Amino acid sequence: MTDTLSDLAFAVLTATDGDQKARLSVENAARWQNAEITQIGFAAAPDRPGRPERPPLLAPAEMPRRRGVSDKARATLLHAVLHIELNAIDLAWDMVLRFSDQGMPKAFFDDWVKVGAEEGKHFQLLQKRIRKLGFEYGDFPAHDGLWEAAFETRNNFAARLAIVPMVLEARGLDVTPGMIARFVKMGDEESADVLKIILEEEIGHVATGNRWFHFLCGRLNESPREFWQELVRKNFKGLLKPPFNEAARAEADLTPDYYMPLSHSQKVS
Repeated sequence: MTDTLSDLAFAVLTATDGDQKARLSVENAARWQNAEITQIGFAAAPDRPGRPERPPLLAPAEMPRRRGVSDKARATLLHAVLHIELNAIDLAWDMVLRFSDQGMPKAFFDDWVKVGAEEGKHFQLLQKRIRKLGFEYGDFPAHDGLWEAAFETRNNFAARLAIVPMVLEARGLDVTPGMIARFVKMGDEESADVLKIILEEEIGHVATGNRWFHFLCGRLNESPREFWQELVRKNFKGLLKPPFNEAARAEADLTPDYYMPLSHSQKVS
């Protein structure tokens, strides 16, 4: 009988079917939130989570361009987000499991369980939408960049908080409004509405990462802005790409003095 939060996290991470992973993410989060499970426990986190046989994973440069207004073109665009959400489920639960030995307060686990539940919901919403268009998760290629970043920061708690929510998920805040506008222009309000839900909740996910990064900086006696920039320089390949969704980033308390010095419009030392 599963009886710790770590066991719940491990079950999500090792699930190999996308629908099952999303369902477990939502259901296991509810078990913690309803205090059915109260102990954090410990289990070794897998270096790579369970994955279905499809989609084929390509290098980012090899990904086909997503153009057109057909059902297939729209499903292809949504599939890219769907794949991100599958990774995001694992990233949330990996945060819970991998760093359960860092002496973090219960509120830390509450926050990341909530993120996991919302990422599971996002996967379900997108999966439902692309099925309505006649397609399925795995029908189009995807890339593995998100989990590569997770793997590279697996042994560095501060770097994980700095890179995954505050760089990669923050990038989602920048690009999603353009995708919403694209679907609206196509007359696909249903897809646009799904992306609006995701955008609003992803602001909270970036804020969660930001908040706990600041908490950790207080513990380490580090200046958050300088320490974040140092970690990004060391652990993120390339520079941060504008344009930035400054309004959404501000809602997440991620201000321009953090990220602008690391953008391609600025010289990085």
